[in-house]
Amino acid sequence: MASSSSTNKGKAKPADEIFSGFQNLRTEQRQLANKISELEMDLNEHKIVIETLQAVDKSRKCFRMIGGVLVERTVGEVLPDLETNQERLPKAIQALNEQLARKGQEINEYIETHDIRVQRADRPPDAAPEQPTKSNVLVSSG
Repeated sequence: MASSSSTNKGKAKPADEIFSGFQNLRTEQRQLANKISELEMDLNEHKIVIETLQAVDKSRKCFRMIGGVLVERTVGEVLPDLETNQERLPKAIQALNEQLARKGQEINEYIETHDIRVQRADRPPDAAPEQPTKSNVLVSSG
């Protein structure tokens, strides 16, 4: 009897490690998605500010936040920097989208490798199809 309880403890730890690894991958995926969303908002803000500043006299003073510090500049100094940033943001967003796609593939491979069944929060566990029990890991998302 003692050997079977120690065997169960041995299996529980790898399942926990598998679950932890899956959760880490999902967290990384969410962080990438959040960063993409943040950059898309920045791009929209850049477009609005550039449109506004183009109609303003170039010698007029304006303020710009740089690294948490509000700096006084002129429109003529700020506008080229904003336009450069606006040109770079789509490339950064595209690179992050590619990373997000790779992370999705990595998660799918991890799920297949470790035979993980994902249980959705909006579906009761009874509604899951019956499958022969192997050493599956059940993950709840929601």
